[in-house]
Amino acid sequence: MNDDTPDSMQELADVLQDVRRHLLWQEETAGRSLLVDAKVAAELQQQRAAASSVRTMIARTKAPEPAAAPTPPRPPAESPSRDTLHAAMKQPLGAARPLAAARPLAPEAPAMLLDVPQSTPRYNGALPGVVEGERPTLDQIRRELGDCRRCKLCTGRKNIVFGSGNPRADLVFVGEGPGENEDLQGVPFVGAAGDLLTKMIGAMGFTRNDVYIANVVKCRPPGNRNPEPDEIAACEPFLRSQLLAIQPKVIVALGKFAAQTLLRDTTPITRMRGQWREYEGIQLMPTFHPAYLLRNSAEKRKAWEDLQQVMKLFGKHPGSSA
Repeated sequence: MNDDTPDSMQELADVLQDVRRHLLWQEETAGRSLLVDAKVAAELQQQRAAASSVRTMIARTKAPEPAAAPTPPRPPAESPSRDTLHAAMKQPLGAARPLAAARPLAPEAPAMLLDVPQSTPRYNGALPGVVEGERPTLDQIRRELGDCRRCKLCTGRKNIVFGSGNPRADLVFVGEGPGENEDLQGVPFVGAAGDLLTKMIGAMGFTRNDVYIANVVKCRPPGNRNPEPDEIAACEPFLRSQLLAIQPKVIVALGKFAAQTLLRDTTPITRMRGQWREYEGIQLMPTFHPAYLLRNSAEKRKAWEDLQQVMKLFGKHPGSSA
């Protein structure tokens, strides 16, 4: 009998009490009678047996059941993180995975460039040409670059365009990559865009020998296309080593690729330009690329305004625009 509720216990107790009262009445009656009928005696025996059976059932009901082996405590379930929940919520309904299997999203870093996917690798090793954290020289970095085969641009280039100018310049201009003329001569900014840059530098009160000029990538992309993520990732460390070697006071980033690569910022150049930024403790001014200005003459005024801010930092007074 498995029912051990209070109601069932009470019913059994009531039955036992009735049986006991009946037995006492039978015994008192039998005691007063001089002759005991054999039939009555048999009934008494059966009733006593029934009462004994009822007492046994009640005793079994009240007896505590053997304690079950304790269940080992389950480890507390780990609450899914907010990023895990977001990842699960973004799963298509037909392909949803359990939260426990969903991988938290890594903290999302900004893409290097507007038209470069966020999977663009970043250089996390020692900068080329840098020995034990000491300031390198441009010659050491150039030797480290060697006859570079680190990306596919090497297959179509004629010359590596490393950079040119004053190795201790206070002002550095950084462009995107070599064009056709730069690839032929191995010198940055020597075509039509280079001529315009030379005029801009002169209007600022400098010469090309006073400043240093480099690019994000050192080899010409085919057809002057935009550099691709793997090409930037392979070449960017050399640009950073160059800036470490020169340690200028100001960098002028020419165009979105230079500005977004150095700043790790996807803001369009149209909104970034003209606002002072900082790269490794160096003041950086983003502005338009000379090649863009050749196609959009109306923007030259804005670029000149940006360069005038650089002039003021050097204590130079604006002259005529480029």
